[in-house]
Amino acid sequence: MEKLKRVYKDGTQYRYLLMSILMTGLAYGIYKGIIDNYLAEEVGLTQVGKGVSEFFRELPGLLLVFILALLYEFSAEKIYKIGAVIMVCGMVMQSIIPPTAFLVILAMMIYSIGDHMQLGMKSAIGLQYAREGKGGESLGYNNAVNHAGTLIGYLIVILVLALIGNVTTYRPFLIASAALMVLAMFLCFGLTSNTETDKSRNRFYFNRKFYKYYMLEIFYGARKQVFFTFGPYVLILFYGASAMVISILYAVSSVASFILAPKIGQIIDRFGYRIVMIMDTVILVVVCFFYGFAHHIFPRDVAFIVCCVNYLLDSVISMASMASSVYVQDISDSDDECRATISTGVSVNHLITILVALFGGWIWRTLGIETLFIISAVLGLCNSAYAATIKTGRMPKRK
Repeated sequence: MEKLKRVYKDGTQYRYLLMSILMTGLAYGIYKGIIDNYLAEEVGLTQVGKGVSEFFRELPGLLLVFILALLYEFSAEKIYKIGAVIMVCGMVMQSIIPPTAFLVILAMMIYSIGDHMQLGMKSAIGLQYAREGKGGESLGYNNAVNHAGTLIGYLIVILVLALIGNVTTYRPFLIASAALMVLAMFLCFGLTSNTETDKSRNRFYFNRKFYKYYMLEIFYGARKQVFFTFGPYVLILFYGASAMVISILYAVSSVASFILAPKIGQIIDRFGYRIVMIMDTVILVVVCFFYGFAHHIFPRDVAFIVCCVNYLLDSVISMASMASSVYVQDISDSDDECRATISTGVSVNHLITILVALFGGWIWRTLGIETLFIISAVLGLCNSAYAATIKTGRMPKRK
């Protein structure tokens, strides 16, 4: 608790923020632990179908800037709470509908609208509540708490599957996730403060000084989407991984992220966002190579283990994306400009993300997983090249 007081300003409602993040992570952990197997086994989505589902799941991220433009008079906390309500609607719908592709994808899209609304606000509120020079560590704790909740969710899935063995339906997991999301929504209502916003500017905000940030978001969004969408599906469709195996993999990933997220935040504060953005690409190239070519180098069982390890490595280095938010804070002239830019960045991120989701499955089916992960590595290198051009050292005064 003393560590949190050292990071967050006195009088802020960071406890409700962190508790809501924890419960949302718990609900998502149960959902994520089974959703890929649910889509493959019950809904019957192929790699192309998975790509289509991700297109619609990510589409709200592209539309987010227009949604937030309509809510520009609302505080970050109010938007965060509205997002929670929408997430509940999507998750409840997912728990009661039959496993047909259209309805399942629609429910995923509704949930995604609320999730994306919370995404930018979560970072903005975390930065707003942080003490001077502790922005990176604040975002690190946000990530750590989220991963802790998600880990508990994965462990619940693992425990249940270990006790009952093979399941004929994943619906009980979806119902449990919906119930926990309702609890997370009520915790969000504890954020009663109102972060001031600039009423003369909506949240659809572009400024030339942020163009490198926008480009970084495009490259990061593309390379992230390859692993997020197709990483688990490669393990399920190509290697035959069960829901138990996938949940164990996610659990290990969450443990690593929980432990390392605050450390990565501290590294960003100490060494600077530029160094972190460049170095994560070095690891990414290795990860992409083995994920795409392991089955050509090793026996199938060994290749499966190699891919699992590389998936874990990618989940760790993806946390370096926190550096871009700290970069925006560094060059922003006010807190409102920082919030508006981060929100816009979420949508810019999705400009290419939805295309990767839509065409990634087709690339996998026609050109092979090798080509898919080569593209991911190239995008990572582009990200690193842009990060290398960033100048650091400017800390403007906040208005």
